[in-house]
Amino acid sequence: MSTCTSPSDNGSTLDEQDRKLVLATQAGLPLVSDPWGVLGEQLGMDPDDVLNRFQRMQKTGVIRRVAAVPDHYKLGYRFNGMTVWDVRDDAISDMGQRVGELPFVSHCYRRPRHLPYWNYNLFAMVHGTSRDEVEAKAGQIRKLLGDASAGDTILYSSAILKKTGLRLRREKATS
Repeated sequence: MSTCTSPSDNGSTLDEQDRKLVLATQAGLPLVSDPWGVLGEQLGMDPDDVLNRFQRMQKTGVIRRVAAVPDHYKLGYRFNGMTVWDVRDDAISDMGQRVGELPFVSHCYRRPRHLPYWNYNLFAMVHGTSRDEVEAKAGQIRKLLGDASAGDTILYSSAILKKTGLRLRREKATS
């Protein structure tokens, strides 16, 4: 049985069944009510084992999450703005949590400032059907942050980037 050390290098390994699961889902999970059952059937595994393996890989850091990756453009959200905020260091944990919980924020994270060129340390992605909608959502974040933020801007997407999930290198056959 071959194993592969995980990218997080935390001592976790992928066995052959894990590798088969990852390879089978690199293009996404089956869009059915029971993806674990479909994968199990395809790979000759029990559906509960499939789910347990994904949960273990997530718990050990091999994968971060199992989530839908929608095509915002196909859903009508053609304006995508990464809002960036200069939040006081003593408030960023609390404020980041609160911003991330807003229903219209798809992801939110903290990043280091790079002074004097970049003073923003909180990033929150919002999507809208118009530029005005994105601006209005940024206004809601601005109101929530209040005096905790010394400034902000919105960086709009100019291209659709290819989104991919976990990928494994294919090993070269040895003779």
